[in-house]
Amino acid sequence: MKLLLAATLAASAAAFAPVTKPVSSSALKSAYEEELGVIAPTGFWDPAKLSSGIPQEKFDEYRLAELKHGR
Repeated sequence: MKLLLAATLAASAAAFAPVTKPVSSSALKSAYEEELGVIAPTGFWDPAKLSSGIPQEKFDEYRLAELKHGR
């Protein structure tokens, strides 16, 4: 009984142990990292990959449309 209680306590304590995650980076993140609107926790956030492989002029056009339409 004592062994079962000790095992349960050890398992529940392990559930709250901190987990380290490796930090990953991508080429896209570094391309537009200095743009207006980039925030610290997420960096440059583009989940739909709309800015993948586009020139800076097209990116500026998209950004202008976002600002125009209040996003």
